[in-house]
Amino acid sequence: MSKSTIAVGLDAGSRYTRCVICALENNRMRFLGCGAVESQGWAKSQIADQQAVSRSVLEAVQNAEKAANVQVESVTAGFGGATARGANTSSPPLELGRPREITSADVRTVLKKAGRLQMMEDRMVLQYFQQDFVVDDHPGHRDPRKMLAFSLVANIHVITVSEKEHNALVGAINQAHLTVEETVFEAIAACYGAVLPEERVQGLACLDIGAHSSELVVYYGDSLQAAATIPIGGDHFTRDIAHCFKIQFEDAALAKELFGSATTADIGENSLIELPAADGREIREARRKELSGVIEDRALQLFGQVKKELLRVGMERALTSGIVLTGGGAHLPGMCEVAESLLECPARLGTGCGIQDWPGELDMPSWSTALGLAMYSARLKTHEEKARQSLGILGRIFRY
Repeated sequence: MSKSTIAVGLDAGSRYTRCVICALENNRMRFLGCGAVESQGWAKSQIADQQAVSRSVLEAVQNAEKAANVQVESVTAGFGGATARGANTSSPPLELGRPREITSADVRTVLKKAGRLQMMEDRMVLQYFQQDFVVDDHPGHRDPRKMLAFSLVANIHVITVSEKEHNALVGAINQAHLTVEETVFEAIAACYGAVLPEERVQGLACLDIGAHSSELVVYYGDSLQAAATIPIGGDHFTRDIAHCFKIQFEDAALAKELFGSATTADIGENSLIELPAADGREIREARRKELSGVIEDRALQLFGQVKKELLRVGMERALTSGIVLTGGGAHLPGMCEVAESLLECPARLGTGCGIQDWPGELDMPSWSTALGLAMYSARLKTHEEKARQSLGILGRIFRY
């Protein structure tokens, strides 16, 4: 029987903290267990109480451990929020001196130089992703090794975040007696969990709609073209309803969940709903179309911002595979319809794919990020094992 590798994804969101535990067996992921709790210690997508966040993390992980019947020591964690930003950058040209074959060492050198950014205080690189290489002023090469050339340039996409916020999250997880293997941009993880690799090649976007913000990633040709945070999330929809109908935030959230839709086209003019009134006043009736109209306005604003990001990177008509919606905010009915109308491309909800024994009750956009983080964890451990095996072989060769 082959040895299994435990892979753990932790999505510490500002509304819920979710943990997914999987086993990697014979290059295939198998679901073992999960845990979810309401998050504590967050304010406006930032950590306000590190100890409260740590308690939420510990409880979610313990629930997942109990369900999976395993003990967890390390996790791959998601990171997002208003401080995350993506940008394209290039390395200075590496002059090879004469036409010669490009080596793996040359590729590593230009990638390293491309990642050395001059950043403002309290900024750090979260992740960077290879796009393509420019060989003798000719762009578009995915793997330039063994090509004859005078010069080489690397193009990459870099995601930077607030170092203070990043350290606060890692510190909270460490306080829960867990090691952080890696921190991953949440939309990258959500796309990893809900999208097959071949879908990204023809042009695809993934929008992870959280409580306080939404994270966007755009792929083309299997390389990351853009990563951005849009300061609109599920709570903005709820606040709009609370303000328009003059009800409490909690009541607005319930109304959104029970009666809300991001489109008004199929709602009759005479369809009425009951809304609780503030200050102990009697329950009153309201038109459902008016409620959905409030939601629709905010959805149009959200996808309008997505369209601006696509225009910025020249991808507005290049999403052949469409846009995938993940996160708790994607549960709102009609979100895909608004996305398709405004972005002029296919839209679908993103749920877990490619995982053995994945429970049907977790086939929801809100679980895609935690699953993707577990898959990312498995990938990291696979690469580490291959590196150890290679090192062991070299060691045996040089020993004799």
